Amino acid sequence: MDNPSFTVLFLCTGNSARSILAESLLNQFGKGRFHAHSAGSHPAGQVNPFALELLAKNQFDTAGLRSKPWDEFAQPDSPKLDFVITVCDNAAGEVCPLWPGQPMSAHWGIPDPAAVAGSDEIKRRAFAGAMNQMQRRICSFVSLPFSTLDRMKLQQAVRDIGKPA
Repeated sequence: MDNPSFTVLFLCTGNSARSILAESLLNQFGKGRFHAHSAGSHPAGQVNPFALELLAKNQFDTAGLRSKPWDEFAQPDSPKLDFVITVCDNAAGEVCPLWPGQPMSAHWGIPDPAAVAGSDEIKRRAFAGAMNQMQRRICSFVSLPFSTLDRMKLQQAVRDIGKPA
């Protein structure tokens, strides 16, 4: 298979900000090679309005984005996951469901912009910072030489993306 397609699940506790940003970014930058989803261990029930505003402002697709539980992706009829990536430290420390297909996993921790207090402008800057950091990681991810790396090297490369520079 020359151009395989990969399914990626981004996890965060609330699934309202960081994982939502990651889902939208990868779906755009992945150009059909990647199918991104997001979910949370304790979903907030709605996407943070600052996340939606920032994505729309930067012309990323927001259609269909919703805060949802990670159990949706642990069902027998769920999409086969190739990668599960946590983007918050809380989700990384939680006991996750068993994912069908033994996907590779990594942690790409990013500070929670939704936890930032202050004016709307301060919050917008926090979301922009989180999105910039996530965008760099997503670009590194989609640039990996998937066809030339064996599973162990690919797993390590994906984990390395989340390490502090």
